[in-house]
Amino acid sequence: MDLESFRAYCLAKKGVEETFPFDEVTLVFKVMGKMFALTGLDSETFSVNLKCDPEWAMELRESHGEIQPGWHMSKVHWNTIDFTGELDEPFLRSLIDHSYDLVVKSLPKKLRSDMEEL
Repeated sequence: MDLESFRAYCLAKKGVEETFPFDEVTLVFKVMGKMFALTGLDSETFSVNLKCDPEWAMELRESHGEIQPGWHMSKVHWNTIDFTGELDEPFLRSLIDHSYDLVVKSLPKKLRSDMEEL
């Protein structure tokens, strides 16, 4: 999956916006104001930080060399995934979906309700 496909996939999700809250090269995707994915536009390789259930995060890291603890993020709740490696696009999409779903589940009821109206 390349950067443009990743970007389009994230933006197609309900309640998502893209932002540059840290600097002009760190692209962040938020759902209802909460971050679920980020990537550096100036990196040599295309990698993405995604939120992940802590237990599954450990399993993924043990099973896939392309998945490492989150770079500059909580190592418990975030993974950094090399999108240029051997992981196929359906699997990468499932990791994006998982991150998005975790954040949506953690939103206050009011924000989840607002999302349904979008």
